[in-house]
Amino acid sequence: MDPETENSITLTRTIDAPAEELFAAWTDPALLEQWQAEKVSFEPFEGGAFRFETVDTDDPEIVHVVSGTVLVYEPETKLVEHWHYQGENEDIEQSVLTVVFQEVGDGRTEIILTEEAEAHKDPESRIFSIEAWDAAIGELAELLE
Repeated sequence: MDPETENSITLTRTIDAPAEELFAAWTDPALLEQWQAEKVSFEPFEGGAFRFETVDTDDPEIVHVVSGTVLVYEPETKLVEHWHYQGENEDIEQSVLTVVFQEVGDGRTEIILTEEAEAHKDPESRIFSIEAWDAAIGELAELLE
């Protein structure tokens, strides 16, 4: 494994939706609440803040919180976010999420998702994140296709 990439994961998927709709699904709180989290706030501009809240499926008393900052906001093309996964009132993990949107014709768009995190140096973390993002992208595809 390349030591420069051992802390990142990448997923690629083509979805039957135009880039404009996919980008909106990543940046519009009402759409994000349909596939990403139960409660969302999102400021759609570089430097904007966001917050996602998701109730734990095994214990409804636990709420998972991700907050962060939009680092790059290029409508219909690219989104880069700095994520803070929170627990017990402290940050427990950070990552940088990059999503690139490339139209491939016929109203279809390829998304390339890359998440960089120190935790991904651990194979279990990599597998967990790959599975979680694959499931989320599947939900997104169901919403838009």
